Amino acid sequence: MTEVLSVRIKKSLKQEAEKLGIDLKSAVEKTLEELVSERKAKAQKIAEELKELMDITPKEWAEDVKATRSEM
Repeated sequence: MTEVLSVRIKKSLKQEAEKLGIDLKSAVEKTLEELVSERKAKAQKIAEELKELMDITPKEWAEDVKATRSEM
């Protein structure tokens, strides 16, 4: 499944890319895939670091969250 993405870029940049035979669709897809992958990896690393800092089981965490919500 695909979706249409509309962005504005400098006209000179688009023209230069076209002159060099760069497939803009592929370039955008590849760049977005790399950025998403990097962000996911960073988020996963942070989550793992937080998990190490927390001395609590997931069950205890869920119970604490539920209790806090009940208090509100």
